[in-house]
Amino acid sequence: MATEKHLPPEHLEDNFGGDALTLEPESYGKMVWRRFKQHKLAMFGLYFLIFMYLVAIFAPLIAPQSYRATDTPNRLKGVSREHLMGTDHLGRDVFSRVIWGSRVSLSVGFVAAGVAVLLGTVVGAVAGYFGGVIDNVLMRFTEVVMSFPTFFLLITIVSIVERSIFNIMLVIGITSWPGLARMVRAEFLSLREQEFVLAAKALGASDSRIIFRHILPNAMAPIIVSATLQIGGAILTESSLSFLGLGIPEPFPSWGSILNAGRTNLRQAPWITFFPGIFIFLTVLAFNYVGDGLRDALDPRLKD
Repeated sequence: MATEKHLPPEHLEDNFGGDALTLEPESYGKMVWRRFKQHKLAMFGLYFLIFMYLVAIFAPLIAPQSYRATDTPNRLKGVSREHLMGTDHLGRDVFSRVIWGSRVSLSVGFVAAGVAVLLGTVVGAVAGYFGGVIDNVLMRFTEVVMSFPTFFLLITIVSIVERSIFNIMLVIGITSWPGLARMVRAEFLSLREQEFVLAAKALGASDSRIIFRHILPNAMAPIIVSATLQIGGAILTESSLSFLGLGIPEPFPSWGSILNAGRTNLRQAPWITFFPGIFIFLTVLAFNYVGDGLRDALDPRLKD
């Protein structure tokens, strides 16, 4: 009788095409990252945002001048080797102010979006899980907040409170949560009827454990996507407030306040508004691209 020959594993891989016999399943995180990388615009947005946050972190090392430094004889000077983005009406270097302004704009966007996501998630989760009277009360309150013109409400609140970076972050955050709350509520209304939630209740799990350990992780995909879009929206909102003179007080710059400083000299020195405007545009666009990529990567209904 002929003896049976056993081929080594690497020989089997060669015959059957590389990893054909690999039985190790792909983890969820690796699957999401692989699908995210297929979205070219999302990858561009991610790289750009990483670059901008590095610029914000190392602003003291990158900016050639202080954001306070003035050079009156060179006021409204155009682009040159000494001033890569020109100077403003006080002779301040626009390039240095844009670099320093990235700290304010990106910080406000990130923190304000965090406040909005926290409030919206808590309100939506409680309303969607408990339902009944609690749901009615929370959703009617949410609809009342949504009925106010958001930007005019912002202007009113900012006019009352002290103008500071912290207050601007907080005000933008507490006026931006209703849309997210409605979305989270819809997710919880759907997930609370699933078998794993009913099993957790049958085992005696507390409501807080079911909400935060069982339902919320399964609702994180739309929340993460919404958070990325909230950051871009918060940056735009802060820039709009600063452009109207209601944002971060001088002399500390934000991209919106630089725009505000240049609007009176728009024809004579357009570079003052052009460069911060470009950074606002690219940053918000990058967050939107990242949000689109995350939506596609986290959606289980989409095929590879």
